[in-house]
Amino acid sequence: MTTSQPAPLSLPVDDWPGWLDAQLADRLAEVRSTLDQLRDGTGRDTAAVLELWNDADIALREADSLAGLLTEVHPDADLRTLAERHAQEVDRIRTDRGLDRGLYDAVAASDPAGLDPQAQRMREHVLRDFRRSGVDRDDETRNRLRAISERLTVLDQDFSRLTREDVREIRIAPERLAGLPQDFIDAHPAGDDGLVAINTDYPDYLPFRTFAQDAQARRELAIEFLNRGWPKADDVLHEMFDLRHEKAQLLGYDSWPAYDSEVKMVGTSEAIAAFIDKLADAARTSSERDRDVLLERLRRDDPQADGFDSSQVAYYTELVRREDYDVDAQEVRRYFDFAQVRQGLLDVTGRLFGVTYRAVDVATWHPDVTGYDVVDAEGVTRGRIYLDLHPRDGKYKHAAQFDLVGGITGRRLPEGVLVCNFSRGLMEHQHVVTLFHEFGHLVHHVLAGDQHWSRFSGVATEWDFVEAPSQMLEEWAWDANVLRTFARDADGTPIPAELVARMRAAKDFGKGVFVRNQLYYTAVSYLLHRDRPADLTAAVRELQQRYDVVRYLDGTHFHTSFGHLGGYSSAYYTYLWSLVIAKDLFSAFDADDLLASDAATRYRERILAPGGSKDAADLVEDFLGRPFTFDAFAAWLDEQPVSRN
Repeated sequence: MTTSQPAPLSLPVDDWPGWLDAQLADRLAEVRSTLDQLRDGTGRDTAAVLELWNDADIALREADSLAGLLTEVHPDADLRTLAERHAQEVDRIRTDRGLDRGLYDAVAASDPAGLDPQAQRMREHVLRDFRRSGVDRDDETRNRLRAISERLTVLDQDFSRLTREDVREIRIAPERLAGLPQDFIDAHPAGDDGLVAINTDYPDYLPFRTFAQDAQARRELAIEFLNRGWPKADDVLHEMFDLRHEKAQLLGYDSWPAYDSEVKMVGTSEAIAAFIDKLADAARTSSERDRDVLLERLRRDDPQADGFDSSQVAYYTELVRREDYDVDAQEVRRYFDFAQVRQGLLDVTGRLFGVTYRAVDVATWHPDVTGYDVVDAEGVTRGRIYLDLHPRDGKYKHAAQFDLVGGITGRRLPEGVLVCNFSRGLMEHQHVVTLFHEFGHLVHHVLAGDQHWSRFSGVATEWDFVEAPSQMLEEWAWDANVLRTFARDADGTPIPAELVARMRAAKDFGKGVFVRNQLYYTAVSYLLHRDRPADLTAAVRELQQRYDVVRYLDGTHFHTSFGHLGGYSSAYYTYLWSLVIAKDLFSAFDADDLLASDAATRYRERILAPGGSKDAADLVEDFLGRPFTFDAFAAWLDEQPVSRN
């Protein structure tokens, strides 16, 4: 990368609507102008054709990133609505491009002879996209595909909005907060009616389900949490599944999963089903062992219990870890002050990947947002990141990395945004792990931003690989030497290594339950798309009984707030598929010195920096020196936790 870098995008101080309108107008005008050139009949060599396509890709991606991000994070509801309308326009242009025979002819007629490998790969991907868009279908079919794509964009926005804006609460007497941390209690005073409001946002929901001793209160909140989006989102999902299925069949595929999986590592719908069955078998012993321990502990409080549901599993997992492994999450959390954790994350990843993060005082969409330039060892700015880490009304409710600008060598500085919902004070260690995970996506986006082709810039690998680098980075949030660099209590005392050792032992308890729970989510994602049942709630209930060790909670509708049914569609299996790879990648690091530079440098250069310029399987083989295997994951799953009892 050259030392003369492009300037980062300048965000507005005010008049966000005017700024967004102008940004989208400029970029979409560039897209239209560039595509007009491609179809104007001028004779061009292949390199020129691909360069024009790349120019359009860059502008279209930037328009999409701006509209998509602001839809999820801007505090003004009117601005979010405006961004949604722009996102619909972006998708219309993308759909039209994929169905445009004139554009297809321009690319298909180009001669691949003499292209370098990256340009050849680019051309192949463009032609594959045309085929999967339906460019070769008749006019009637292409018009129907266009209408389906436009409607799916609206449905995806509707589904996201229903989940994002449906924040529910319970109101309970103050004494029902027994068991919760004192800082949580202090932050939740009673209202004028003498009751305390607890809502379904994560900073309330996760501590409450973990620590609240009042079983009925936990149940009440869990029901509200699992009913977000109901009933409106149920109708949205039915239409979404039906339209995706129709699109797949119009394009010659048996089902949406068959269409969607074709361009992923897994390859086929049948391979997803086989993967689910393989993991269900692999996790059976571990999950049944965990289940028996949890049930035994539950029966001390309820001798008649014969199972546990979503309102019980986190609470009793915490009790077992406290009583059998001497790990009290309330003791642990006092070492994880948010500000210290945020700085520690930057220090650790900076050292690991050979960069520093320089705070920048720039305009953002909310005062909570902090910006940093990412600078390499030579003093070259490699990108810019924004951290938007606290909840607010109308904001995206989960944790994710969003693109702001895709990096292009010499033309665009990569910029990304981390969007999470953490407390402002003490953090659960679970949230620390989540922060490391999501930051893995962010650093991947930046470090893979030195690409000529927009198509390969950033987190641009096959979709079922994208979680692997983030899942692997979670390991650093469990390492005693790493944690001691930033995890300190109010007196400045670092977290004891002995406590971290107990935490690691306790972490291993429950991994079988975790994998089975993820298999349940995976099955919901896959089978609701493949089978499109008439009664989604009944199907989800049956899938939980089949794959999860946690029982269905009567009166709930989990699927209506399962946000991954939007963006991930039928591919939630990605998380477990990537975890298999992540465990194998981590085996190449020195567990006694996770900050050692040799493996980290090789990992940065061979896994992160290439972006999508190679197939994911080849990236992994380049790093490990062999194809990835199931062995490390199986060994992790089979390893029995050792309690102090």
